[in-house]
Amino acid sequence: MSNYRRFTSATGLYYFHARLADPRSDLLVKHIQHLRACVRLTRQSLPFDLVEAVVLPDQVHMIWRLYGDDQDYSNRWRKIKSAFSRHLPAPPDLSDVQKTRGEKGIWQRRFWEHCIRDQADLLAHRDYIWRSPVAAGLVARPTDWEHSSIHRAMARGTSDSHWEKTRYGAVARTG
Repeated sequence: MSNYRRFTSATGLYYFHARLADPRSDLLVKHIQHLRACVRLTRQSLPFDLVEAVVLPDQVHMIWRLYGDDQDYSNRWRKIKSAFSRHLPAPPDLSDVQKTRGEKGIWQRRFWEHCIRDQADLLAHRDYIWRSPVAAGLVARPTDWEHSSIHRAMARGTSDSHWEKTRYGAVARTG
């Protein structure tokens, strides 16, 4: 078994990127309510703040805040992934190894994490999250993608209007 060296963040903030095994899949947006329920359930048993998020058809980007000495984000991701997979059928091309391990083969085994170092790093990753649907060719502007925390930020008045105007033209505020 691999022994990963995990770094901890002094800010308690972490950026994550998790992908489905099949890059052509749209399971995450097709089952968005189920994914939200899995995240909510995990947050109840292993609390964390969901700072920013975007859900694309085959991948999810999130920023979480963990508190105190609790840095067990791997267990949180395991719970989210397994809860999401539990209620979905396994893909038809599941390997014998995956079957033996009891895997569904829906998610890639690993996820990518990054410790957020400071405010500039947080803003850069927030920008990356908000731009992801545009970069994936799904929409013309970040606000056109419904599965993004940009809408929550705009409703609270906490989004950076300069960011919106300079990158994607004037964006109407909601809320």
